[in-house]
Amino acid sequence: MSLTKSVHRSAKMLAVLAAFLFSGVLQASEADVKRVWQILDYLAVDYAGAVQDGKVVSQSEYDEMKEFALTARTKITALEAKTEQAALVAQAAELEAAIAARADAGKVGTLSKALAKHLIAAYPVPLAPSTVPDVKLGEKVYAQNCASCHGATGNGDGPVGKSLDPTPIAFTDKERASQRSLFALYQAVSQGIAGTAMPAFSQLSEEDRWAVATYLGTFAHDGSEVEQGKKVWAEGGKAKAAISNLDRFVGLTQNDLVEALGAKDASAVMAYLHASPEVLNQAPTGGLTLARKQLEDSLAAYKAGDLKKAQDLALSSYLDGVEPYEQALAAKDGSLKNQIEVGMSLYRSRISDKAPVDQVAAAAADVERLFTLGDQVLADSRADATAAFLGSLTILLREGLEALLVVVAMIAFLRKAERPDVLAYVHAGWVTALLAGAATWGAATYLVTISGANREVTEGLSSLFAAAVLVSVGVWMHQKSVAGQWQTYLRERMSAALNRKSAFFMFGLAFIAVYREVFETILFYAALWGQGNDHAILAGLATGVVCLMAITVLLLRFSARLPIGKFFSASSWLVAVLAVVLTGKGVAALQEAGWIAPSALTAPRFELLGVYPSTIGLAAQAVVLAVVLAFFLWHGRAQSQQEQPR
Repeated sequence: MSLTKSVHRSAKMLAVLAAFLFSGVLQASEADVKRVWQILDYLAVDYAGAVQDGKVVSQSEYDEMKEFALTARTKITALEAKTEQAALVAQAAELEAAIAARADAGKVGTLSKALAKHLIAAYPVPLAPSTVPDVKLGEKVYAQNCASCHGATGNGDGPVGKSLDPTPIAFTDKERASQRSLFALYQAVSQGIAGTAMPAFSQLSEEDRWAVATYLGTFAHDGSEVEQGKKVWAEGGKAKAAISNLDRFVGLTQNDLVEALGAKDASAVMAYLHASPEVLNQAPTGGLTLARKQLEDSLAAYKAGDLKKAQDLALSSYLDGVEPYEQALAAKDGSLKNQIEVGMSLYRSRISDKAPVDQVAAAAADVERLFTLGDQVLADSRADATAAFLGSLTILLREGLEALLVVVAMIAFLRKAERPDVLAYVHAGWVTALLAGAATWGAATYLVTISGANREVTEGLSSLFAAAVLVSVGVWMHQKSVAGQWQTYLRERMSAALNRKSAFFMFGLAFIAVYREVFETILFYAALWGQGNDHAILAGLATGVVCLMAITVLLLRFSARLPIGKFFSASSWLVAVLAVVLTGKGVAALQEAGWIAPSALTAPRFELLGVYPSTIGLAAQAVVLAVVLAFFLWHGRAQSQQEQPR
């Protein structure tokens, strides 16, 4: 064998060995994290049996508590170095000190659970089974491996268990069961419990261990609780919002659910889910599924330290997963739709601010809960023709009214000015916008996929451009409203003022004002279409068209009766208000697209006025409003001074 081949082969062997060792390190690290989590869970539940009212009631158990706390801190110190490690060690030391001081069980439990939650956030490990546990399989595994110690009914009174010290845990103990999660039971089965006769059943397959752990959770409940839990679960609402999927279920305790469901329903729901965990695998198809997946991936990326990926996925979660269903949500539950928007904005803000992992995870959990409620609303809406009709009608009225106000103001102005030649450019602008919208629908449906980010960028930039144009138009209109001598002005200046360049300007403004709304409206209808209520959607669309036509006729007739000066004054204020509205919507759209940093705050939202809970958005609207008012006041004062006798 040549020297070159020998070196090459040795290098390959070293690489394989290094990969094997590295894999072992990763597995050891994951096992240590799970072991520490199990220790902390054990401390939270069992400390009350060692110390009561500041006094040691069982010296052996108290010594065990101190030993476990020391072990947890030691193992955390030995974990892979991360930014959060120092804080975790400090929390572990605080827990040790509390146990040494014989603190009450409530405080030790709180410290243990907080440290366990922080640990999993800093060192993410899989906490859920890959498939739904089989309870019938768990019953068989229990009978073969556990009943001799824990008893046939799980009461801790098996023939072998009677001679053990300490005696086996009674799974029928409701107080202990309310503090134990499914993951805690799985860990106890997998790794055993140090200091007791409970061995590690590592020889069992992972499927067997999850199955028996789930079965263990049934002992603390009876058949009536299971039936009650089935009813509560079928009602949806709070129960499904609190336990949205299998991953969340395995980490929850019954006590965790009490605040959301109340003690009775929390116990009943846990009884039902331990007996029938398969219902957690019945995830909704469509709806906010994409939003949920992108949110989960975003949180995982943030935990892994990939800030850019976390931001991009958070944007996609909202833009691609939620926004297409906004109008369906608004028609059925407008408050929920707003809560989702605010929750997603807060989640993105925490990512941008590089908040601690536990804060970002908490924000994601809040959004996940809202997604579950949203899926329920959407599921109901699919079977509700009235909701589909109202959603379709609302979309067209909301999106169409803004464009209509701009175009009608332009048409009324040109009619007053007796310039039908320029009026044709306005009509050409909005007609072209409708045709471009149809082309956009075709492209979005058959040729390319228009991402949510691109949609928001298009809407945001066009909104800000239209707002800038409307500010200049509003100032000009207000100036003419106080200038007097309208007949002379119209005869002598209108031809110069509305030359060919101005005519194309009118075309452009009409096109932008309409296209930005058509663009968004078409994509909203594309999301609604095909959900089983197409006839209701078409009826809503037709009703919306009729309503917009009626509003157009009323506005044009009303404007025709106004004196020219008052007409321009009213139009200038209308245009100014629209400029402020479009500024708020433009900033909000660019924030959603990630072009402007999120700046969520606690404030009311009024979508009709373009007011969103955003520091940057509100500041931008305030600047536009201040500029408009300053010009209006300046022109008014200048005209008053000109009219004063000299």
